[in-house]
This record gives sequence, structure tokens and C-alpha cells, in this order.
Amino acid sequence: MSTRGSAKPLRADAQRNRQALLAKAREIFESGEFFDLRFDDFARLAGVGTGTLYRHFPTREALAEAVYREEVVALCDRARRLQATSPALEALTTFLRDFVDYLDDHHGLARTLATLMTTGSEALAEGSRALEQAVTDLVAAAVEEGTVRGDVGAGAVMMALHGIGAAHDRPGWRAEADGVITLVLEGLVQRPQPSSPNDSPAR
Repeated sequence: MSTRGSAKPLRADAQRNRQALLAKAREIFESGEFFDLRFDDFARLAGVGTGTLYRHFPTREALAEAVYREEVVALCDRARRLQATSPALEALTTFLRDFVDYLDDHHGLARTLATLMTTGSEALAEGSRALEQAVTDLVAAAVEEGTVRGDVGAGAVMMALHGIGAAHDRPGWRAEADGVITLVLEGLVQRPQPSSPNDSPAR
């Protein structure tokens, strides 16, 4: 996933303005009004000039992509911290449960991003790939640990997560989302193979 690391560092005041715009955009995401406001209104609500808005984010889509990029970075960082500090299956389980918590806490953001994903944005697709890599790493560690089956890839887990995100307007969504995660984990966990009658010790 690309970063701004190769770009010239922003001055402190420019960085503050950029963060103010991102914070306000995130609020508006959550309220579900991201597509209802005139783009110039983001500057007024963030307390910066219109020129400042366009210097940092020339389009509404560029602003949305920047918010999404920060959210993905935070989720991927969370996955890496769990992998570094917890047994592999526990790390995977915690991350998947946390992901549902995240969607529940950021319903408006999830809804807006789902709409933006239909635009074919490369930045959004890049973020999705980064998140999939984080899940892949968690699953691979659990396979290596011997607690997760090796014949089910992370792609199946990602399909479940995408389905959970896409269905966020369903009544009873939270209980159903938790149920899907439980099903996914039960399907992934490596079960001891039952012994065959032929395995009984010879007399």
C-alpha cells in the first residue's frame, strides 16, 4: 500500500489543516452526509480556507480516499500488534471480532466507503488489498501454529468480512455479524482427526 513517505513533509500548520479536514470528513462520513454537502462546505466546517481544502484534496474522492487510507492503516497496525503479542489463533479471533466492533461503531463510514468502492477507485482497492494481506498473515500464522486448517485461505475470510460490511443495514445486523464470525472461526479451527478402527492397538 502506497504512503506519503516519498512526498515532501508538510509544514506544521499545513499538517494541522490537513488533519482538521480529515477529522471533519470522518465526522461527516459517520453522519451519512458525505455526499449531501457541497465540497466547499468541508473547508468551512473544518475551519480552513477553500484554497487549503483544494491544495490538500482536489476532489471529494481524494478526501474520502485519504480518510479510508488512515482507517486501513489503523486496522492493519492492530492486526500486526495482535500477531506480535498473542498466540496466533487468539490474534485472528480477536481481530475478526474487533473488525465487527469497528463496523458497528462506524456504520456511517462503512456505508459511505461501500458506496465509494463502486467507483473503482485504485486507492480504495489498494486499501482492500492491504487489509487482505493483514488477514492473510494472521491466518498463515495460525496455520503454522497448527490451530487453523491449512486448506482454507484468507480469501474465504475476506469474503465473509465483505459480506458482513455490505449487509450493515439489515435488522439485527450485529447479532448476525457475530454469528458469521463464529461460523468462520468454527470452520477454520483445526479439529483432531477421529481415530479409525484400524488405528486400535494390536492385541
